Amino acid sequence: MNNSLILSTVTFLPLLGAAMISVIRSNDETAKNNARMAALFTTVFTFGASLVIWYNFDNSQAGFQMVEKYNWLGENFSYHMGVDGISMLFVILTTFIMPLSILASWNSVQDRVKEYMIAFLVLESLMIGVFCALDLVLFYLFFEAGLIPMFLIIGVWGGKRRVYSAFKFFLYTLLGSVLMLLAIMAMYGETGTTDITRLLTYRFSTTPIHFWGMTIDGGLQSVLWWAFFASFAVKMPMWPVHTWLPDAHVEAPTAGSVILAAILLKMGGYGFLRFSIPMFPVASESFAIIVFVLSCVAIIYTSLVALVQEDIKKLIAYSSVAHMGFVTMGIFTATAQGIQGGIFQMLSHGIVSAALFLCIGVVYDRMHTREIAAYGGLVNRMPLYAVFFMVFTMANVGLPGTSGFVGEFLSLTGTFRVNSWVAFFATTGVILSAAYALWLYRRVIFGKLEKASLKNIADLNTRELAILAPLVVLTVLLGIWPAPLIDVTTASVDQLLNNYKDAIKAAHDAGVLALR
Repeated sequence: MNNSLILSTVTFLPLLGAAMISVIRSNDETAKNNARMAALFTTVFTFGASLVIWYNFDNSQAGFQMVEKYNWLGENFSYHMGVDGISMLFVILTTFIMPLSILASWNSVQDRVKEYMIAFLVLESLMIGVFCALDLVLFYLFFEAGLIPMFLIIGVWGGKRRVYSAFKFFLYTLLGSVLMLLAIMAMYGETGTTDITRLLTYRFSTTPIHFWGMTIDGGLQSVLWWAFFASFAVKMPMWPVHTWLPDAHVEAPTAGSVILAAILLKMGGYGFLRFSIPMFPVASESFAIIVFVLSCVAIIYTSLVALVQEDIKKLIAYSSVAHMGFVTMGIFTATAQGIQGGIFQMLSHGIVSAALFLCIGVVYDRMHTREIAAYGGLVNRMPLYAVFFMVFTMANVGLPGTSGFVGEFLSLTGTFRVNSWVAFFATTGVILSAAYALWLYRRVIFGKLEKASLKNIADLNTRELAILAPLVVLTVLLGIWPAPLIDVTTASVDQLLNNYKDAIKAAHDAGVLALR
């Protein structure tokens, strides 16, 4: 299906919906409902169109499919789109989460509804573009432009400290990406192209560089690796550049937190898979131990920090940093199990973390507080909510039979093959995650219903059931039967690893690198 325009259709369809909403002139209740309906219709239609990509995708092929390529900025920069087994699933995840986010905002957002829906639709287009772009310049534009609508979502519709959190989010991610932009320019100067498919087969020099009296071991490849690493590490986020995430989550509206956790964080992991591992294999092998250490610190430290949180959102935010530690650890093992585990963990976390933030939004809409101490005994008034929240809590812990177990197990298996000590320390994070997740569940759901403000709280309504039910089904289904996702990524992961191992062997034979 080359040049079928299906990727461009899915990518820019939300912009069409945003344009439709922008022509709504009035600001009365009817206009607000029209904006909501237009946004919901657009996101549902986009999700349906994205399923066409999956339907026509050939799992046995490792290369890029549904490719579109047109001249854009002269002869050297092109509008180049395509998906492989890794990126396609993130496109589906994005289009699946968006309608749920619109539904979650249905009643909670009452001010500037039209602008709010436009911001979400623009953000959807930019996120899909990140996963489809096959040109570095195009990728960078999508990657950076996504900061703007999320900055507005947090800064305009967020909580009391929304401006501070929005600027912190923007500056952290922007500063990290400046180094990536410099790296892109250096890559273009070295190769004369920004075509990702060509760069994936180019081997950047590992000859030491002498710069201002210093010698940089690993050469250009190491410099480029660190530049891309700076951007993706902030986006994940990895410890110690994670501090923007809890603030952003706490102040963002519910749907903003959902998109932030489910999609935006995954761009960092996707960047490692698309650029760091295949384009800079020797540097990735050399610096893997640094990633392992940072991942272990993130898993253990942020889990301990989560244990002492008093705000539900902040607890879940710190747990996200811990779970992303399993992702980076798995990816840089450069093993089939580790990389598959990292991918699956990102997809699972996209579903589970979205569900947890939606569950928080349910009680926040009723009580207007996220303080853990304000709740207790909700099972007495909200039994259905208690069941849903339990499923997502167990998945967050990594209970067998849920999607959270598969990703963590594969990541740890791949890590154990490479470094048993790293696997040992990372496994302690599983115990700590059970501690903070079960502590939260007990405080909020169990116990006596003693607080007067909770005695009339209502259980899930039809809209909330429609949002959470698909997430419950996926959480359990993928925990029992993960094959549909793993089968899609197998060919692409195998190709990535084969190319990686060839590059490492060549570097070892040349005396540049010692094997692990």
